[in-house]
Amino acid sequence: MSGPLSHLKVLDFSTLLPGPYATMMLADMGAEVLRVEAPDRVDLAKIMPPFDGKFSTTFSYLSRGKQTLPLNLKAEGSVEKIKALVREYDIVIEQFRPGVMDRLGIGYDVLKAENPALIYCAITGYGQTGPYRDRAGHDINYLALSGIASHCGRQNSGPPPLGIQVADIAGGSHHAVMGVLAAVIKRQQTGEGSFVDISMTDAAFALNAMAGAACLAGGQEQRPEGGVLNGGSFYDYYQTSDGRWLSVGSLEPQFSARLLEALNLSDLQKLTMSQKSEHQQELKAAIQLKISEKPLSEWQDVFSKTDACVEPVLTIDEAAEHPQLKARAMVGEVDRGDGVGQRQLGQPIKFG
Repeated sequence: MSGPLSHLKVLDFSTLLPGPYATMMLADMGAEVLRVEAPDRVDLAKIMPPFDGKFSTTFSYLSRGKQTLPLNLKAEGSVEKIKALVREYDIVIEQFRPGVMDRLGIGYDVLKAENPALIYCAITGYGQTGPYRDRAGHDINYLALSGIASHCGRQNSGPPPLGIQVADIAGGSHHAVMGVLAAVIKRQQTGEGSFVDISMTDAAFALNAMAGAACLAGGQEQRPEGGVLNGGSFYDYYQTSDGRWLSVGSLEPQFSARLLEALNLSDLQKLTMSQKSEHQQELKAAIQLKISEKPLSEWQDVFSKTDACVEPVLTIDEAAEHPQLKARAMVGEVDRGDGVGQRQLGQPIKFG
């Protein structure tokens, strides 16, 4: 595949989501990716329904643009095959718990001896150091321990189980790609390889961003519906008369003025900038009452003509047909691995 990373060759030992998503991103940008697939180890992503053809839709999506090498890493001769491969594939990405690759005889020190310029990226739940380094975990656990879950959701219902894997992808996959590409630049400048240690919990903790700054430096405890951006202000979701939802992000005065004008609530403009919780609750109740009077389609018509940071909550099917995402080619037809085309999410990074 052509692309800005066409000079990179990646050996991928990962399964499930974080590692495969990272190597898919690299493949989408042109890198040559060789998946090492152990025949004796089940990849849950491969057997997770729904299916389209022989494999699950998740597996087909994450495997696009990659080649596969079936290899039992515990079998005789496998270590020598991997050593030979890293002389050519000089980027390794793996997602085992710390120490597993060492026990297999293909840890960083062994492979670095074969290729001193090797970039070796290890994605784990908690990193290579610390008391939790050997502990099992999943996305929901990393979001919990990082503090993110504590200030998301509603006060009366607790943290929400999200429909996407924030710690896995935004934490693990994206940070792995950034770390690997930073190591590539270092290698271009110095000739030296790197060990890139990605902890999904570390990365999730860093995603607290503004909330983290407010807590650590400002002394403000973060809680659900306690801030401007997490349900504590009129910046929120509102239900329409047909049970659908509108997102309202009209924070700036020019946008809130247009929002309230469209809702015939301009007399409440003074409340939009108020820091008092009771004022925000009064404003939210008024907005909800108005929005509940019409179905989503009517509100879409109203706000399609009004630049007020108000958008409908779409299903994935609806989003795929949205003119903006269609114009950006965010759904494409990709070979699912057997010569048959499959609709898949597109590559979000565009190069001009």
